[in-house]
Amino acid sequence: MPESAANFSAPPVAPPGVLDQIANLVRSSERMSVFTGAGISTESGIPDYRGPNGVWARQAIPHIDTIRTDREARVEHWQDRRHRYPEMTARIPNAGHEAIAGFEAAGRLLAVITQNIDGPHQKAGNSDDRVIELHGSTHVIRCTRCGRSWSGEEIQRRLEAGEEDPRCQVCGGVLRTGTVLFGEALPERALRTAHAVAQATDLMLVVGSSLVVNPAARLPVIAKDAGARLVIINQSSTPIDDLADVRVGASAGEALSGIAKRVSMEDRQVDDD
Repeated sequence: MPESAANFSAPPVAPPGVLDQIANLVRSSERMSVFTGAGISTESGIPDYRGPNGVWARQAIPHIDTIRTDREARVEHWQDRRHRYPEMTARIPNAGHEAIAGFEAAGRLLAVITQNIDGPHQKAGNSDDRVIELHGSTHVIRCTRCGRSWSGEEIQRRLEAGEEDPRCQVCGGVLRTGTVLFGEALPERALRTAHAVAQATDLMLVVGSSLVVNPAARLPVIAKDAGARLVIINQSSTPIDDLADVRVGASAGEALSGIAKRVSMEDRQVDDD
């Protein structure tokens, strides 16, 4: 047996009965929300944060003070981004992202709360006003002095044209990515909106998150305390598995697409009746 085959481990398959149970919860929900972490995007080739090949293992996320004061560190950061950004923008959503977008299209979704920064939910079809990006967006660049914003594509063009340390074209201030850096709190507006969703939802699906980084990891607990049903879909255990009404240790895409198909089939049967 080839070494690569011997070392390959397919993700567990979600039991059909469990998917039926979750589909019934989705169909009975009136204010469904989804909380996503890096695990939902690994099937699209986006590395997670905590695995051996994750972002934190391969590169250092810069500290906000370093970005503001250390030109050499900024140049290194921008050059790394220049090389990685085309790959990031070329990635396509997977079956999990598409299933969540389908829930919105069917009028079932209150909001998506995400720890991801690459915009896969919007690319799959979720509307901007339904996606709460707790860690910001890599597709937005901001000036640290005047607050003006640029698109990631515009700054990418400047980097590819030879700029090493792009500056604000309005005030000359230092530019930084729109994602949360070390030393920063989560964006207040996003966190406040996410809290409101957690308190209002009647069903929260947690997908692909280890639920170990606060305050984001508290959101499913807030939802549960407010009376919501809680479903956790994650290949590894989380600290709040005991709170879940249903726990699935399977791949996000396989589980979510299976749930979406069951919900759609039940809806069609009701319409036929």
